[in-house]
Amino acid sequence: MNYPINKIPVAVLGATGAVGQRFVRLLANHPWFYLSTLAASDRSAGKRYSEACRWILPDEMPIEAAELTVQPAEPGFEARIVFSALPADAARDIEPAFARVGYTVCSNSSAYRLDPLVPLLIPEMNADHVSLIERQKQEKGWKGLLVTSPNCTTTGAALPLKPIYETYGIKKVFAVSMQAVSGAGYPGIPFLDIHDNVVPFIKGEEEKLQRETLALLGKMVDGKREDAEIIISAQCNRVPVFDGHTVCLSLELDKKADIPDIIRVLREFKAESIGKNLPSAPPFPLHITEEPDRPQPRRDRERGRGMVVTVGRVRPCPILDVRMVSMVHNTLRGAASGAILNAELLTAKGYIV
Repeated sequence: MNYPINKIPVAVLGATGAVGQRFVRLLANHPWFYLSTLAASDRSAGKRYSEACRWILPDEMPIEAAELTVQPAEPGFEARIVFSALPADAARDIEPAFARVGYTVCSNSSAYRLDPLVPLLIPEMNADHVSLIERQKQEKGWKGLLVTSPNCTTTGAALPLKPIYETYGIKKVFAVSMQAVSGAGYPGIPFLDIHDNVVPFIKGEEEKLQRETLALLGKMVDGKREDAEIIISAQCNRVPVFDGHTVCLSLELDKKADIPDIIRVLREFKAESIGKNLPSAPPFPLHITEEPDRPQPRRDRERGRGMVVTVGRVRPCPILDVRMVSMVHNTLRGAASGAILNAELLTAKGYIV
């Protein structure tokens, strides 16, 4: 595997937004990457980052980022990896423009997640899907490449499904999400709409959770991704929690299993050997709690620097076979940290040139 001796220059597109700020904070002291460029919309370009960005994270803006001049979100600056925190509408044109001329684009946008030539990655789940890159380069004619990370809620649901699917098979999934307000970006949802309230609709979220999970659990066959054949029904809700998406899951299995065996399979799940050596990867991506009232966003979201998905209340389901509750830090594992982990995987596998 290829591990960098010198730090690799990287850029962030959409650097002034909520997820963009997470990228900036995480990359400030990264052992493999250094932040060379910040890019944003035309109204921010030309300003110092400290002037263009209304910093909303609890710790201070990194000094090295504060002094950078914000660039337009177009190719031409010094970077080998570009992290995209762009809205889907903007990403649809901008991300391919970077990949076309040689940049490695690690996107957190939904624009290309389901493109059959673009890997949708969680390294602990489907690192082998990077093999799509060869067909991507050939068929799209790009000098660079584009990979994506899944929707934040999908990440919290799909990770615990992976070891169960591989061991017992899954026929059906019923998922109900309780999603934090930070998932709506900044400034997000008006206070009077979310305080003392639950909003039972988030545009596009149910479709993302259903379709992306099937792609993540899919297999590579003859150079193509074949999605998993599972029936998934999702209902997504916005709740007055700042960070941390919670998902209640009920599963019908192909092969019956005892609850202690399912807990063991979840607890022992870890990345393949490549994933163990990536700076952002936790030793075990799942933490299994047997406390009756966990996971809870406020108590569990920061586990493993926000990279560990906490799973609890694993128990029999009277309608299907087994039910559980999963919780993910939506702006870290489910967004910026997840995309950085993808870039680390690409670096280790020799795709960064």
